[in-house]
Amino acid sequence: MANLNASGETRRLWRLLPPLPAEILVLLAQQAEGEGVEGVFAPQVYGPPFIPLAAAAAVTSTLKLASGIAIAASRSPFETAMAARDLDMLSNGRFTLGLGSSVTAWTQGVFGAPKMKPLTHLRDTVGAIRHIHANAHLGLEPFEGTYYKADFEAFQAVIPPPVKPEMPIWLAALREKLTRMAVEIGDGVIGHPMWSVDWTVNSMKPVIEDELLKRGRARSDIQVSIWPWVAPNPDEKEALNDARPTIAFYAAFKEYESYFEAHGFLKETLAIQKVAIEDGYLKATPLVPDEMVKAFIAVGDPDKVREQIEPVWDVADSICVLAPAYNQSPEKMMYYGEMIASTFAPDSL
Repeated sequence: MANLNASGETRRLWRLLPPLPAEILVLLAQQAEGEGVEGVFAPQVYGPPFIPLAAAAAVTSTLKLASGIAIAASRSPFETAMAARDLDMLSNGRFTLGLGSSVTAWTQGVFGAPKMKPLTHLRDTVGAIRHIHANAHLGLEPFEGTYYKADFEAFQAVIPPPVKPEMPIWLAALREKLTRMAVEIGDGVIGHPMWSVDWTVNSMKPVIEDELLKRGRARSDIQVSIWPWVAPNPDEKEALNDARPTIAFYAAFKEYESYFEAHGFLKETLAIQKVAIEDGYLKATPLVPDEMVKAFIAVGDPDKVREQIEPVWDVADSICVLAPAYNQSPEKMMYYGEMIASTFAPDSL
């Protein structure tokens, strides 16, 4: 009997599709579809996640597509809703909108968004997108949210109806409050890549189940996508060193401090932040101990890596396995990409 996911269904695999030269992007999208991968997520680091997904939509026919994630504060909810509509049309209904709040240092310090309460803003954004998606072809009534307000007086409904009457929206979460909100108002939960296996199984699973009960929702009403960091490499020492900068990157942000504290790494996190503030996270990388890497990233022999993340299937409908990408050479990223593809082939789940 095949292994099943948390909903008692066939396990599903997604992959990440970042912006790449066209010939590589097309190859990866078509390869994923041919191998039986369910879908691909495109991330937003700086540019919008919709561009690689549009390219992938044009060269595939069954592969699902999702933003993973679109940062809500980086653009107007109207633009996000229209980009989602366009992608759903291009892909003939294969698109899911993944949204997240990101951190203040990013939304305000990089994108220049105004000061806001992230969860309130994300809730506002979801409400506005749903309003726009469902009604834009009919004409839009005013929307009055906490942060987004639009009278739509100049808007003319000269666009076709959406492919799907309702756009599925999955919300990315790190801690309990946002996980609960994702279950309350979303169609899915995207577990932050920093979710450790312990955090996923022992902290977030009970939260998801409790919120479903509180809202009178069935488990089948939402999708849960878990994104484990893995560095499959027979040379465990090399894998640890390759993974270390990724932990330093996140530990350098003040917003993640309480999360690392919950895992018992407050002292290490404060030391990393002290160096990172002055010299950047790469200078702080040597301060990340092996135990801290292993708490969040599965490293070492491929069989051992697969065994380490097996427990997340008690929570996940699908997984999107990621290699620790920070401060990695293209050659090393290619190596881990190939190792992940062989370690987590769709028919091996």
